[in-house]
Amino acid sequence: MTPTARLDDAWEALHRSAGLDSPQVWLSGSIAVLLFAYAVRFSAVSLGALEAGLQTIRPSMDDAARSFGLGLWARLRRVYWPLLRPSIMTALLLVFVDVLKELPATLALRPFGFNTLAIEAFQLASDERLAEAAWPALIIVLVGLIPVIMLSYGISRTDTPVAARRP
Repeated sequence: MTPTARLDDAWEALHRSAGLDSPQVWLSGSIAVLLFAYAVRFSAVSLGALEAGLQTIRPSMDDAARSFGLGLWARLRRVYWPLLRPSIMTALLLVFVDVLKELPATLALRPFGFNTLAIEAFQLASDERLAEAAWPALIIVLVGLIPVIMLSYGISRTDTPVAARRP
């Protein structure tokens, strides 16, 4: 929050020095800052899953693909993507579910009037309206469950080793 507040202050000082009216705060409390906070906060979650996938790729696989005359894009499509797809999907799923239920960063950095399901459930629960708070909480669980089912279905379909598939 401090860097965005300083940028907003510098923007306002620039406007004042030019003799212009003082602008409204344009960076603090914006969706861009919230997305940046999500990216910083959840990058470690996604990196763990991606590193696990990258460890499955051996240098000999790249050498073999080059010996067959595959260019960079063909290697990415035919060698790397099938090996990395489960890891990428897992990383996306983990980040999606964490962002869906994220409360502290969203409460601190959200634009005014911008409520997520987690904020709505929190506000209703803090007002002791538990029956009404159950609906946003249930939606969080259901929306988080759908990608898990899709991911497990996708991973179960790709159990065939890459070498056994025909181009």
